Parts: sequence; C-alpha cells; structure tokens
Amino acid sequence: MTPHQLNLLAVVAVAGCWGAFALAWLAGAIYYESRAPAERTRTWLGSTTWIGVIVVTVVRFAVPRADWRSLTVQTPWVRLLGLAILLAATALTLWARLALGTMWSAAPAVKQEHELRTSGPYAVTRHPIYTGLLGMLLGSGLLAGAGLWIVAFPVFLVLLQFKIGLEERLMLAEFPDDYPRYRRRTPQLIPGLRLLRVPADRRIARGLDPRRRAS
Repeated sequence: MTPHQLNLLAVVAVAGCWGAFALAWLAGAIYYESRAPAERTRTWLGSTTWIGVIVVTVVRFAVPRADWRSLTVQTPWVRLLGLAILLAATALTLWARLALGTMWSAAPAVKQEHELRTSGPYAVTRHPIYTGLLGMLLGSGLLAGAGLWIVAFPVFLVLLQFKIGLEERLMLAEFPDDYPRYRRRTPQLIPGLRLLRVPADRRIARGLDPRRRAS
C-alpha cells in the first residue's frame, strides 16, 4: 500500500473504531440508566479520561511539532499490525461492555446485589474493558504512525492501573472468597499472561522457589 492509502486507512479505521466505542457507551448509558441497581459503595475517583486528555494535550503543545514528526513510523507492516490490534481491541471492549451490562459504572463502585462477572471476556482478563482501551490506543498509535500516540498510551496505562487498584480493593471486600480465586486464575490486563506463570510445585522442582533456596 502507498503512504497515502495507509494514511486514509488510518483515518477511517481510527475514526470508525473510536466512534463505535463512543456510540456503544452512549447507548449503554441510555439503555441501562433506569435498569441499573443503586450504588452501595463508591470511591472518590470518577472518570480518569479527562485527566489523561489534559496531560496529553499539555504535552502536545509543550513539544514542538517538528519533534513529533521525528517520531512517526511509516513502515507498512507496522501500521497494518496496528490495524489488526485496533480491530481486535475494539471488539473486546464492546464485548466486555455488553457483558458487564448494568454492573458498569464510570467510577469504581459496588452496587446493590452486585454480580461478579468471571465468564466471557472476563475470563480473558479481569479488566477486559481496560485491556481493550489500551489495545485501541496501541493499535491506533501504530496505525497512525506513532507521533503523539506515544504519549497517550503510557499516560492512560498509569491512570488505569491506579483505577484498577481501587476497583480490586472493592471487589476483594465485596467477594472475599470468590475474588481471590478469580485473581489467581485470570490475568489482570494481558490475555494469556497466567499461562506464562510457573506453578509453585514446578518452581520447587526446578530449584527456583526462594523458600527452598533459603532452607
């Protein structure tokens, strides 16, 4: 593909995927507004999106435009890889939002008769919406040729990690028996990460367990 075709593809794909994301959230907010149970416990933190947007905007204008151009990537296969990541991440995000249904909230919260989701996308990661959003940022950045997207990804990664910490403390308090088991078998953000973990008995057999080395 020519650079012009790649640029056109980037504009269409990024606008389409993020537009679908925005429409899904708006439709979900309207549809579930009257159906969602009341919140019983809510943290002080609201949406982190505006914080990320402010930080990225400040960095955008603080760095000269010529410097952003020096960070662009035009390699076709990298940009097409970004397209694949963007499409897959968008699908995961929308799937997770649909699966979460009335349990979704902008801020970490526990609702009346709260239900712990552990199947479907929530068997892929414990926070598939955040996994999808980060994947969308990464895919968009690669497809668009990096530049300012290089800043957006780490900024939102830090913000979402902070939000995840608050959410998981709420879930541990609400589901003291089920959530620890769920955490052990399901990775936090990166799909398949638990498959890379070496079981404790195998660590001991290989002499990797620190308790064995200390004895």
